[in-house]
Amino acid sequence: MPAFYAYGDGGCLVSAPAEMSGLFCRGAVPQRKRALVAASAVAVAAAECVRSAKKQRQLPAPAPAPSLDALPDECLFEILRRVPGGRGRGASACVSRRWLALLGSIRASELGQAAAAAADTPSLPDLNEEFVMQEEEEEKDESPADRCVERALEGKEATDVRLAAMAVVAGSRGGLEKLAVRGSHPTRGVTDQGLSAVARGSPSLSSLALWDVPLITDAGLAEIAAGCPSLERLDISRCPFITDKGLVAIAQGCPNLVSLTIEACSGVANEGLMAIGRSCTKLQSVNIKNCAHVGDQGISSLVCSATASLAKIRLQGLNITDASLAVIGYYGKAVTELTLARLATVGERGFWVMANAAGLQNLRCMSITSCPGVTDLALSSISKFCPSLKQLYLRKCGHVSDAGLRAFTESAKVFENLKLEECNRVTLVGILSFLLNCSQRFKALSLVKCMGIKDICSAPTQLPLCRSLRFLTIKDCPGFTDASLAVVGMICPQLEQVDLSGLGEVTDNGLLPLIQSSEAGLVKVDLSGCKNITDVAVSSLVKAHGKSLKKVNLEGCGKITDASLFTISENCTELAELDLSNCMVSDYGVAILSSAKRLKLRVLSLSGCSKVTQKSVPFLSNLGQSLEGLNLQFCNMIGNHNIASLEKQLWWCDIIA
Repeated sequence: MPAFYAYGDGGCLVSAPAEMSGLFCRGAVPQRKRALVAASAVAVAAAECVRSAKKQRQLPAPAPAPSLDALPDECLFEILRRVPGGRGRGASACVSRRWLALLGSIRASELGQAAAAAADTPSLPDLNEEFVMQEEEEEKDESPADRCVERALEGKEATDVRLAAMAVVAGSRGGLEKLAVRGSHPTRGVTDQGLSAVARGSPSLSSLALWDVPLITDAGLAEIAAGCPSLERLDISRCPFITDKGLVAIAQGCPNLVSLTIEACSGVANEGLMAIGRSCTKLQSVNIKNCAHVGDQGISSLVCSATASLAKIRLQGLNITDASLAVIGYYGKAVTELTLARLATVGERGFWVMANAAGLQNLRCMSITSCPGVTDLALSSISKFCPSLKQLYLRKCGHVSDAGLRAFTESAKVFENLKLEECNRVTLVGILSFLLNCSQRFKALSLVKCMGIKDICSAPTQLPLCRSLRFLTIKDCPGFTDASLAVVGMICPQLEQVDLSGLGEVTDNGLLPLIQSSEAGLVKVDLSGCKNITDVAVSSLVKAHGKSLKKVNLEGCGKITDASLFTISENCTELAELDLSNCMVSDYGVAILSSAKRLKLRVLSLSGCSKVTQKSVPFLSNLGQSLEGLNLQFCNMIGNHNIASLEKQLWWCDIIA
């Protein structure tokens, strides 16, 4: 390796040539004079290089190239708001986040002012004029139906950047009309800044939904109230930083509000709802759920102020008392739908006063869940003073018994639909008494998880005959067996839809009388979970009602085999949906279905059919163009390769595997 030595005053290390290395070694022989001259020349050159480097460092840095980014925000704002056309503004928004933020801060009215000023000012010829004119003509030719006025952001896609870009692009077409934000990015979620961009660029916004957006505060709602006076629908769910201040701003800026939904917003209390009630007199729908600080004052103010227009009321999980229900009963003259759920502090007196106030003359649909104040007396009062009531849904109302149903049916003259779920004091005797006295318009009866619905020791002396009943649901009632089902078949000869799912004790002996007594022709039959039903009952069902059946659900009926499929293929002409999940059908049954000439299935489910193998693939591909959905989940004998082949052949069909 050559040695390094310092020459001159520059402190520069220079490697010596091989012939010079010996000159500096101890005991070396001196070189000739020519070698000394060469060494001096190298030292001079090295020193010159060092001086040139110092001068280069001392020279001033070159001036930066001119750029728009050097302009302050005020100047850049004025430039961007004069960019013509929506495409131009959209392209400008893609330059940087700074440009996007500035474009998002421009109000739609400011764009109009800039365009008017540009039209009055003579300008120099623009080489891009032809392109701009063509773009504006294309935007004018777009019909209102083609404009992108409705947008939704969900999950990780919900960020301020996306929301601002959406507002800028849509602003050139009149702005957004409907916006829904469901969820938010965990670290860069939607904040008041994104909502401000929407408010500035979409003055015609009519519907706003904010679900689980924890970073939105009252400031964001204030921006919406100031920039979107046409807002009609507001849906806020799980936004903890929104309080009464935000609702007060909405009340002052959006007097045309017709629908208000607030769910699980801990900062909302009575003051905000009272402000909405005072200013928004056109309210048609109110939905307040799980807001612990909302009480009687807020609800009463809403109902009293919109007495002429309020048609739908839904109250759930609130600390209201009998006073709120009394106000609803007196001022709810336009109410047609009323839903009350988990109102623990409302007693029997509240429901009784609500009904006796005689204000709910137009009430048509009523739903009550987990309200201990609903008793037989309250139910009787509701039927007497709500003459237009057609639908009643009672869930987890443990104080309602057969006596209440009997009193209810005596006064309900136009009643059509009754649904009871987990009302365990209601028995089959009460249901038979209800059917005996029900109106001629009664069409639908649903009994779900009612432990009191079970076989009775002795049938009543007079069995009712309810020819108006069309829809019957008896679901997950373990005490309901063949004897009860046979009685139902005798008293309901005009059934069209029957749902007996979850009745594990029902067998062919109970289902056959129902099938034989049906005169109108069954259209939809759900026997899922009826594990004791066999091919005998299904064959009888198909032979008697094959021309009218459109949907049959046999999920979990483990005794159903290919014999039922043979009968279905021979007799069903209108069947569109068939669910055979977890049945004992095989490849032979699938082949029978595919060979049926009159059968035009749209949806077929073979999920969990262990006997269906890869041999069924050719038959499934021949089911025809009518097939829209095919469920092959847990059919492990088919194989992924065959599923992929089937997806190519049935490219128009939605296959789940």
